[in-house]
This record gives sequence, C-alpha cells and structure tokens, in this order.
Amino acid sequence: MTTNNATAQLLPHLFRREFARMTAVLCRHFGLKHIEIAEDIVSEVFLIAAENWALKGIPDNPSGWLYTVAKNKTRDYLKRQQIFETTVTTALQQHEFSIFPEIDFTEQLINDSQLAMIFAVCNPHNAPEAQIALALQVLCGFSIEEIARAFLAKPETIKKRLQRAKERLRNESFRLDTLQEEEVQHRLETVQTTIYLLFNEGYFSQTSSLTIRKELCAEAIRLALVLTDTTLTNTPAINALLALMCYQSSRLDARTNNEGETLLFEEQDRSRWDQQLIDRGNYFLVNACTGNELSRYHIEAAIAYWHTTPDTEAKWPHILDLYNQLIVIVYSPITALNRAFALSRVYGVQEAIKETLKLQLTESSYYYALLGYLYQKIAPQTAIIHYQQAISLTPSITAKQTLTRLMRQIADK
Repeated sequence: MTTNNATAQLLPHLFRREFARMTAVLCRHFGLKHIEIAEDIVSEVFLIAAENWALKGIPDNPSGWLYTVAKNKTRDYLKRQQIFETTVTTALQQHEFSIFPEIDFTEQLINDSQLAMIFAVCNPHNAPEAQIALALQVLCGFSIEEIARAFLAKPETIKKRLQRAKERLRNESFRLDTLQEEEVQHRLETVQTTIYLLFNEGYFSQTSSLTIRKELCAEAIRLALVLTDTTLTNTPAINALLALMCYQSSRLDARTNNEGETLLFEEQDRSRWDQQLIDRGNYFLVNACTGNELSRYHIEAAIAYWHTTPDTEAKWPHILDLYNQLIVIVYSPITALNRAFALSRVYGVQEAIKETLKLQLTESSYYYALLGYLYQKIAPQTAIIHYQQAISLTPSITAKQTLTRLMRQIADK
C-alpha cells in the first residue's frame, strides 16, 4: 500500500475518533466562548497531518503526533491573532496560558473533557432538536448534510439552527472543568438521544453510500462508555442503551453479503454474530435492571436481546408484546412498522398487512419495503410494485440494491 493510500485510509478514522476529543480538551482550557478557535486549530492539525504523512509516512504514534501538533498550533495561533491581545489575554494571565504548554493529553483528561463537553453542548435553553444537532456536529463530527438527513430537514435550516445553538453555547457560563448534579439531570435525556441517533446512523445509514458505518456505531458505544465511568451519569437508562447497542452491533458483520447488500434478519448467517458483544449486552442489561426506571432503551434492549435468542414459540409473542409497550412510551413510524413485522410473525401476514396499511406512511421507503415483504408470498406482483415504490423513495444506494435483489428473487420463482 502506498503512503498516500495508507494516509487516506487512516485519517478519516482518526478524524472521527480524535477531532471531538481534541476540541473538548482545548475548550476545557480556553472556555466555550472560543469553540470556533478550537475547531479551527484541530481542523488545521488534520490538514497538516494529511500533507506531512503523505510525504514522510505515518508516524509510529499517529494520535500522539496529532496532539503534539495541536498543542504547538494553539500556542502559535494565540501569539499571532489579535484576539490574544483583546479578549483572551486577561483569562490567560490568570492561569490558563501558563499551564497550557505543559498540558499532557492523558486518557483521563480527554475523557473528563469530553464528558463535560457532552453536557455543555446539550444546553437546556436550546430546543431539543438544536441540542442534538449541535452535539452531533461538535461531539461526533457530523456534517451539516448528515444532520439534515437525520432530522429530515433542509441543510440551510440545520445551518441556522447550529448557528443559534453555538451562540448560546458561547454565551452561557457552563464550565468544562466541573459537572454539577443538577446540570447532569437537566441534560442527560438529550445526551442519551444524541448517542442513540449517532448509533442509528451507523447501524443503518441514510447519509452514506454505505448502509452500515461501523465507525459511527463504535463511536456511539465509546461515548456511552464514557458516561458509565462517572457515578452521576452511570444510570440504568445508559446501561440499557449500551445493552441495545451491543446487541445490535453483534450482528453487523452478518447484515451484508459479499456484494454489500443488506440481508434480511432471516437471511443472516448466525455463526457470524459476535458472541462477545452479545455477552457484553447481557452484562449491561443486567446493570440496567436496578431500581424502578423503565425507559425506551430498556424495552428496545429487551427486543434486541430476544432477537439474539434461538427461534421458539415464545420468541415473537415476547417481541410483539415489547413493541406494544414501546409504542405507548414513544411513538415513531419506524416503531410502528417494526411492530407490524412482529405482528406478521405472530398472527400472519394478512393481519400485518391490515395494520401496516392503516399507518398510511406513504412518504416512507420503509413502509413500502415492509409491504413488499409481506405481500411477496401471497401476491408477488403486488410485492414488486411496493418494492419499486420503496426504491423510488430511498436515498440509499445499497438499500436500492437490496430491494432490487428482493424483486429479482420474486421474478425468478
């Protein structure tokens, strides 16, 4: 592999993993008022890495190299920018600049900084949608287009939402070096939702040519694990969310065939499921079952658990019962469609078709994909029509390929 190719493969991975961590550490020392400076410095670090590594090769410790350059670039940036003489000098003279050159990017400091940053960007004075959008950009490196797809909104709308949210972030007095219990309680639900959305984008991407983006799933799990390291944030709901993500991640390798097409649940090779991740899911689900809290994540984790078990007569009735509970707690079109699929496994496709048609989700590709699946054994031509409609609505290239494969299977019979 050439140096350029190796760099091109490594840098996106490091960017997704390190950008938010480095930004959090810099903001811890400069304050949230200067978040754009922190982001600009870190972006410049990655540009320097792309140029340097392409010429000289990848260093032995790429992450350490990035942190060293970030420290040096920060010092240089402050010296040459007028902001050093105006808005930053006073704060730096007090304590920050004198200790910054000696900062050691330890794993503990990085985790503490990112934990604080997670709660900082989830500002309760912003609307929940703005909190989540800002967190996805600052913590997870999402582009504006990716966030727009996640919210089914226009990029320009998301851009304005982020500008307003960042303005409030800059103007509030939240400190990254301390976390108060009251602040945690006010913001924890939004933090959980952000991690959940991040994982879902990785598990079934709507913004990429790749249906599955494992690095996003891994990043979501990593952020959730950061929360379990602190008593204030190590809650039953966080453990339930971790259990859900571990169960779902255990099937990632089995969800696509050699052509990259998504495989239906019953088509998957169970020998490719990751038993270690299933065991970790069991561990977190046990941890989640303390106290009286019952969140959506508890129910979704229980559904995911049942999917990892062998097929028995009790399996799908349990799953359907859990979907009945989930849809009462938090309704969503996807939950309703998943419930209809579970209904088909318990009461047959005719009942499931009736329930699905009642939903009238005519703007959703999932709606037509489910109808195609339900009709394929009893009315193949009707199934093909629904699959064609699903293809016309989905933005995902791999989803189109998968639906085309299912249509081809019907035609070949």
